[in-house]
Amino acid sequence: MQKEFLGSAFLLDNEPAKAAYAAAEKMPIFDWHCHLSPKEIYENAAPSDLAALWLGGDHYKWRAMRSCGVPERLITGNAPGEEKFRAFAACMPDLIGNPMYHWVHLELRRYFGIDRILNADSADAIWRDTCATIASGDFTPRALIERSGVTHLCTTDDPADSLEYHQLIARDPSFRCKVLPAFRPDKALAVEAPGWPAWLMEMEARIGAPIDSFAALCDVLRERIAFFASLGCCASDHGFAYVPYAPADSDRVEAIFAAARRCETPDVLAADQFRTALLRFLAAEYAKRGWAMELHIGPMRNNNTKMFRAIGPDTGYDSIGDWPVALQLSRFLDSLAAEDALPRTILFCLNPRDNYVLGSMIGNFQTEEAESKLQFGSAWWFNDNIDGMRAQLAALANLGALGKFIGMVTDSRSFLSYPRHEYFRRILCGFLGDLVAQGQYPDDPAALQTLAENISYRNAMRYFGIEK
Repeated sequence: MQKEFLGSAFLLDNEPAKAAYAAAEKMPIFDWHCHLSPKEIYENAAPSDLAALWLGGDHYKWRAMRSCGVPERLITGNAPGEEKFRAFAACMPDLIGNPMYHWVHLELRRYFGIDRILNADSADAIWRDTCATIASGDFTPRALIERSGVTHLCTTDDPADSLEYHQLIARDPSFRCKVLPAFRPDKALAVEAPGWPAWLMEMEARIGAPIDSFAALCDVLRERIAFFASLGCCASDHGFAYVPYAPADSDRVEAIFAAARRCETPDVLAADQFRTALLRFLAAEYAKRGWAMELHIGPMRNNNTKMFRAIGPDTGYDSIGDWPVALQLSRFLDSLAAEDALPRTILFCLNPRDNYVLGSMIGNFQTEEAESKLQFGSAWWFNDNIDGMRAQLAALANLGALGKFIGMVTDSRSFLSYPRHEYFRRILCGFLGDLVAQGQYPDDPAALQTLAENISYRNAMRYFGIEK
């Protein structure tokens, strides 16, 4: 029997799945990894229209539009927002099977009460209706966050950031959601990048003193970690094409630092030696504070040189890399575990080929310090679709303790992205229900509902130390 598009049973194929979702859908949201702007949250300005909400910085949509032959002027160019929206709407029928098709229509329904299908024919009417709804109010960042049931969220912040907006938000008792910084020292680790000397100068300006050695850099980062912690930070985040592990003695690392400070670009080995030393130092500091360390592994960035030069990074020209993962990751984690310096760690892989690598790797380093101290992170970026999420869930279920999983994150810059949690919860409950329907798990509604509630919210709250 044909199912209703986005109906109440969307992605829920049996009664156990529906019962589990009835519990999951009531849970709040802890969005422990996102790229929302704390400045925008504090200033709380209403958007001008749906194009500003949807198309202003969404590389998912930009990639889809390029695949449909839309001119760049209507994607990242200076065309009016209404024209960009029409161009995007015209692409929608061709995005069958793309998770974006579901996200777009979930957002129209959940935030605007619009159940019409978006396409070229409906674009003008939907544009008018959404503009009218936005103009009526209740579409500020804070309103959208609270309407979505978000109790806590972690932004992504450079160590040199002043965190002034986090401080201002924290002083405002009228906003119930806790906005926490997350420590993202990618620029500090990217010693081979052309912008590394400028980042070092920015950090020197922030602290008002020179940073003239690797040891001094570590001291400064330790102080910044303490500052982040004072504002409730409970997580760090790192992005790598591959996990570096190339140990070197302190003299060698100091020499690499000194050369980079003189704007000399290190070779690959030297860069990995620097990153290994700094990442091991940082991980030990995280462990002391009980922070979680997120490792996002596998993107191949800025593939299109022409477009990188024209419009810069993070504009939709990244893809999945295929570097080896297991050996260096194991050695890095083991080097920390040997010194009792391994923090709670969440491993994300961009290449689904590595699902079983990461799913099995976490089992090597579990301890009683936390339930599933090492986590296999949710299906990420190119994998946050039905097939990708089910594959990640299956790998974790086969190799670990799915019931201790800390669940979904938006990884988003959009204040309308929270239906992605609904999407994940439906996929999760569909997966759980299928196990029951196939006789692989007892038909125990209470147990299934508890699993769904924990994975949707409670496990993450406990894991990050927010709910003891």
